[in-house]
Amino acid sequence: MEHEVFVPVPVERLREALADPTRVARALPGLQQDAGTAPVSGRLKVRIGGHSITYRGTLGVSPRDDGSYAVEADATEARGTGTVKLALTLAVLPAEGGSTLTFAGTASADGRIADLPADEVASATTRLLNRFAEHLAPEPEPEPEPAEASVEPEPGPEAIEEPHSSHVPFAEGDFVGGFEDDGTLPPGAPAEAAHARRTMIGRSAEEVDHAPPRGRYAPVPAPESAGGSAVLRWAAPAAALALASAIVVGRALRKRH
Repeated sequence: MEHEVFVPVPVERLREALADPTRVARALPGLQQDAGTAPVSGRLKVRIGGHSITYRGTLGVSPRDDGSYAVEADATEARGTGTVKLALTLAVLPAEGGSTLTFAGTASADGRIADLPADEVASATTRLLNRFAEHLAPEPEPEPEPAEASVEPEPGPEAIEEPHSSHVPFAEGDFVGGFEDDGTLPPGAPAEAAHARRTMIGRSAEEVDHAPPRGRYAPVPAPESAGGSAVLRWAAPAAALALASAIVVGRALRKRH
């Protein structure tokens, strides 16, 4: 069998990968390594057409004097007695934009795989070699660039906005001389308000609170229940009755004497 695969990887990096059994084991797609065994050993499921066969075995890659590599594999069916033996020569050659891996050698097999169509077996072998070459030394993923912390410039004095307030700010001279009242009112204020303001200046808070308002704001007195004429109408008959009683009593006394 002969097969050739192009990979966009330099020759030096492929040779470094082939010299590391751990990287060779990772390049075999679907290999389940057994604990405590050689690096490139374990179980490998191969799909041929509509069939799947699982093999348990080992694979070795060793350099040769001419710069190529000897690839040897020996496996047995996990559920059966069929075996597979592989003896290949792997050459790594430089190519434009990468490297070329060339596989040449022989393979022998018996058991279930011997009963399958030869073209399906060849297609499965080619697919396995292609995936092995692509995973042998993949391109490293670019490291993400560290995110630069965005620092917003501090606003200048002219850019700082004062918090909105519904109250009118005080002027610089509003508190000159303290909070004492000078008795002045804005122009156009009523005379009663001016009088009330003057009379309250200098009085204590208690006096101001209890003092009755004057002028326009003074309370209106409640109307009286009856007028003066009504009082006279009731007072005149009473006086006449008292006078008549006194006359009668005086006459009676004179007659007795």
